[in-house]
Amino acid sequence: MTETKDEHHHDGSAEEGACCAHGDANITAAEAPVPKAGETVMYICPMHDDVRQAGPGSCPKCGMALEPEIISAEAAPNPEFETMLNRFWAAVFLTAPIFLIEMSRHLFGDGSWISPSFSIRFQMLFSTPVILWAGWPFLTRGWQGLAAGMPNMFTLISLGSGVAYIYSLAATLVPGIFPPAFHHKDGTVPVYFEAAAVITTLALLGQLMELRAREKTADAIRALIGLAPKTARRIKGGEETDVPLEEIAAGDLLRVRPGERVPVDGTIEDGESHVDESMLTGEAMPVTKASGAAVTAGTLNQRGSFTLRAEKVGADTLLAHIVQLVAQAQRSRAPIQALADNISSWFVPAVITAALISFVFWFVLGPQPSLSYAIICAVSVLIIACPCALGLATPMSMMVGIGRGAAAGVLVQQAAALEKLAHADILVIDKTGTLTEGHPAVTAVIPAEGFTDVQLLSYAAALEKASEHPLAQAVLVAAKARALHVDAAPNFKAVTGKGITGMPGGHAAALGNAQLMADMLVDVTPLNDRAGFLQDAGSTVFYVGVEGRLAGLIAVADPVKTSSEKAVRELQALGIEVVMVTGDNQHTADAVAKILGIKSVMAGMMPEDKIRIVRDFQQKGHAVIVAGDGINDAPALTQADVGIAMGSGTDIALQSAGIVLVKGDLGGILRARRLSLAVMGNIRENLFFAFAYNALGIPVAAGVLYPFFGILLSPMVGAAAMSLSSVCVILNAVRLKRAKI
Repeated sequence: MTETKDEHHHDGSAEEGACCAHGDANITAAEAPVPKAGETVMYICPMHDDVRQAGPGSCPKCGMALEPEIISAEAAPNPEFETMLNRFWAAVFLTAPIFLIEMSRHLFGDGSWISPSFSIRFQMLFSTPVILWAGWPFLTRGWQGLAAGMPNMFTLISLGSGVAYIYSLAATLVPGIFPPAFHHKDGTVPVYFEAAAVITTLALLGQLMELRAREKTADAIRALIGLAPKTARRIKGGEETDVPLEEIAAGDLLRVRPGERVPVDGTIEDGESHVDESMLTGEAMPVTKASGAAVTAGTLNQRGSFTLRAEKVGADTLLAHIVQLVAQAQRSRAPIQALADNISSWFVPAVITAALISFVFWFVLGPQPSLSYAIICAVSVLIIACPCALGLATPMSMMVGIGRGAAAGVLVQQAAALEKLAHADILVIDKTGTLTEGHPAVTAVIPAEGFTDVQLLSYAAALEKASEHPLAQAVLVAAKARALHVDAAPNFKAVTGKGITGMPGGHAAALGNAQLMADMLVDVTPLNDRAGFLQDAGSTVFYVGVEGRLAGLIAVADPVKTSSEKAVRELQALGIEVVMVTGDNQHTADAVAKILGIKSVMAGMMPEDKIRIVRDFQQKGHAVIVAGDGINDAPALTQADVGIAMGSGTDIALQSAGIVLVKGDLGGILRARRLSLAVMGNIRENLFFAFAYNALGIPVAAGVLYPFFGILLSPMVGAAAMSLSSVCVILNAVRLKRAKI
């Protein structure tokens, strides 16, 4: 019988072997992810990789704010956010009184507490800085998009607010150019300063929300950078001193004490310890490390102390490589605004063309004063085609849908993830913490003849109480769950690579692998078959011998979540292929896959392997979901079309994912997919409403009914139709609150 993971205090393991093999791999050094002092930081567009400049700014193609190519280790103030925040609050301060005055006119008419002429000039005075200062970024970015032949959402916003403002300015300063039919009884012409200011203010609020969301994506990289310690303890000339990590060079001898993180990639020269490598493999069980074993920067040393020879430092370490992978994957994802930008690329020119045709037609063929009729019709076309409804169509559905998901335990961190989730057909999933509970636990206590399970667990717990092995805690937790009183065994001794011995209750006892039992002349044959079965299921098995007799065996494993099997079946029934990609060994991975009915298994994978697998699927035309909970999952989560993190996972996994399942329940992926389908359907309905009003309203605003019925649409009616389309979009989006997911 071949034993798997049955060594207590072992010198090596499948997990360790995978890490050691990786340590010898030739990893191409990535560019340093942290900017050096005095270095000029280049800023790039998240949608257009060819747009690069020194310092912050906006993209001349799409208008989006540029973001730094290299993330700083320390969070610094975002100048773009600060500027937008100042503009937003100024816009709110100036827009509020305009809105109140205009609403009072609508509510009280001639009985308003303020005269119409004063109201109009007051609105002009207050709206001017809102449009020309607070909204200046929209005007410039909208113009840049037109100049580059790529009209975008900023073009739509600047058109809507700009046309309303210019028309209102003309109506205020030269009301005589407008036909009498468009005058109020008091002699004034309808103005839309309030609409222009409100459009600008709401657009600024949207920009603030976008900038804040994009800033959070950098937090995952900063958290990764923070895993590396700031200093390292260097041994030189027989003395040990703490020096900045930047001063460490390949070949230096370093001391790593208990509780410290490994500063660089290297090989242990002397000492032994257990190292938590969950940041790399995602596995909950720490790995025994002794002389000659490879260790990786950022991993956590536990109780032992050792010296290591530095081999890869700075940008050459695996941690730096992971940082670069996350940064690249984040930049490769297009924001949700791409959908509206693609629509506007033909919608904006079409509206402008319609307005120009209307203007020329009325100027040449219209009644006198033809110029006034031409201006009125052109302005009506632009106002009724104002992109408010189009701009609201996607974000309103997303906002309501995200709130609905939160109530069901599905937290959407990146709106684009919902759009892509509806089309995904591959689920790449981690094992530990995703399909399993993520921590070792006693799964079987099997006493031999002449012993009870309580006696067996009592002996094992007494021996493990003095042990430093990571799995010892699982045995002690099991004993505590049965309310067993446990005292540490006297004469405790750790037998390297075999197990432990002691004298619990005055009885000579041993706990460990079959080799230790053979040394103690304990016959394990009666339980060999049971041990083999448990090992095939992915458990680590410990034999317990007392006074030369076999007392039984204890199995420790990372239990499969009770909800995983049902969730996997339902996902497969939906046509989603489930692929397990784990850093654990092949034997354990196959055992878990067999339980869950997963056919595709890839074991012994490192972070760069996972991201490569995701890219391979994407290159074959698949839309890929990645679900995980560990630091090692961060690159794959960001590269995936949809990254889903378990709520019980690490902060870095949560920050890197587009969707987080609060309860860490795999069934949440099903809820998320249903939510995605509902939201995307709602968005399509909203876009229909937005375009239906334009399709009907633009011809009427252009005057097609005038020759037949004498009907000429007033800009006021155009503004009402524009508002009605926005109301329909909002009401339709609110229906998502009742969506069944």
